[in-house]
This record gives sequence, C-alpha cells and structure tokens, in this order.
Amino acid sequence: MTVQPDQVPAVNTTAGTAPPAEPFVVTQPGVYTGVPADTYHADPTPTGSLSSTGARKLLPPSCPALYRHWRDNPQPPKREFDLGHAAHTLVLGAGPGIVEIKHDSWRTNAAKDAGKAARAAGKVPLLSADYATVNAMAAALREHPTAANLLRPVGGQPELSLFWIDPETRIWCRGRTDWLDVSRPGRLIVPDYKTCASAAPDDLQKAIWDHGYGQQADWYLGGLRALGLANADAQFVFIFQERRPPYLVTVAQPDPFALKVGAHLNREARHLYRECVQSGRWPGYTDDVALISLPGWVENRYAKELM
Repeated sequence: MTVQPDQVPAVNTTAGTAPPAEPFVVTQPGVYTGVPADTYHADPTPTGSLSSTGARKLLPPSCPALYRHWRDNPQPPKREFDLGHAAHTLVLGAGPGIVEIKHDSWRTNAAKDAGKAARAAGKVPLLSADYATVNAMAAALREHPTAANLLRPVGGQPELSLFWIDPETRIWCRGRTDWLDVSRPGRLIVPDYKTCASAAPDDLQKAIWDHGYGQQADWYLGGLRALGLANADAQFVFIFQERRPPYLVTVAQPDPFALKVGAHLNREARHLYRECVQSGRWPGYTDDVALISLPGWVENRYAKELM
C-alpha cells in the first residue's frame, strides 16, 4: 500500500465566482494526505467510521449513549487545550497556525477580541507567556536524541489520515497519525506526541491506563497492518513532554500486556459499535436495575459492628 496523493478537491479560482468544492468523501481504504483536521473529525466516510477516541468512549466508564452524543455534538475549541495543540503544531510542523496575543491575560477586551479573530481564522491564539512556552518546548524536544530521531523531517510525513475496514466486523475504522515514516529501514516505529503534567515513567503507567493509550497504540498498529504498511513487529511509541520547565521528554512504549488489553478492548468496542449501528439503539450505562454498594472504606468501618 502506498501513500496516496492529496485527496482534497481544490476550488476553481479562475475568473468569475468559484464553484464550491465537492465534499471530501472516502470510499476506498487508504492513507490520505492533505485532509484538514476538521474534515477528518467530521468523518468523511458515507456510512460512518469508528476512531480510536470513539472506541474508548463507547466502553465503560462511558457508554454508547455518551459516545453518540459526543459524535453528534462537536465541542468548540477549549482554551485549556490550546497550549497542547500549539506545541503539536511546532513539533510536527503541521496543524493550525499559531497567533501570539501580546497580552498578559485574557481579561481585557483587546485580548479577547484578538483571540476571537484568531479562532475565526482557524488558528490557535496564545498569550505571550504561553507562546514562549511552546517555542521552548519545541526546542527542548529537538534536544532529546530519541524523540528528535523519531520525528526526523527526512522521509516522514505529519498528520496522515488512515481509513480501513476491520476484517472481523467489517466496520469502517479511521485514524490520524502524528508522524509516519515508511522510508526508514528496519521495523516501522510510529510515534505519537503528547503533552503532560509529568513525564516521569512511574506517572506514565497510570496515564497510559487512564487515557486508554494502550488501546490507541493497538488501534493504529491494526490500521497500518490492514493497509499493508506495517508488519507484526511494528511498534507504536508515545513521546511525552512536560508543559513546565525544563520541558522534560520521555519516549514510552506500552508493554506487550498493555497492548493485549488494548486489543481486547478495541475488539469489544468494534463489536459494540456494529451492534449499535445495526440496531439503531445506543444504550446508556445499563438497562437493568443497578445494585450499588457503598464505598469499600464505609463497609470496612461498619463491617464488624453490623455483622
């Protein structure tokens, strides 16, 4: 499978009024370049597809009803995610543009108006302090030998959109790699960049479980295998970087058991998704009467007294 050329139709800008571009639609499995992030997240497959994030939102502690609401009601940009998105852009060299808002806070009307204008233009507004932070983060990451090598500009491409059909359930799946370099000799290594509060390995153990990163790793490796871009020995690694000085970096790989758990959960999510699509029913947490126990510490406190 080779990477396909840019699949996004161009608008005719010759004399007169330009006709509207035809909607971008995916009808064939493949790897697509040039797909805008909002187009990818809106899901350009006619029958609908499941993403890694969606798979995680289908399963507990979430449920299909919450997944469907999330899918059908895209959330507006949130300021707390701006720094991560901007760092992502600087590190990968792709993504929304960044606009420095030369103010100390968002309290003034001038800062608010400048931020609104940046968002209207599809860019990420950052106060000067945050703008300096993301530039320092990108510089620190380039000093990390392993991370810098994984994101080397020679041969790699940022933000490729993958669409494939799961061979077991026959549902459409999709994913968007941060960076993909199929020209590198040896086994394929697929990096994914994350900003975090702590990149300490002991803290990452909890983060990988809490955020379902083992599922994400299995999802993307499965998609790359389905498209003929990865063998069984391919690896998915995370580049974690702290958001505070000195912006430490840890390159982490989920171990085989984490990937096995991720594969199990992804399979469960794909079957649940297919069932919901076919039935048209997206249940909540449970259809039965839930028997709720008290917290363990309460039971321990009264166990001897009431037994």
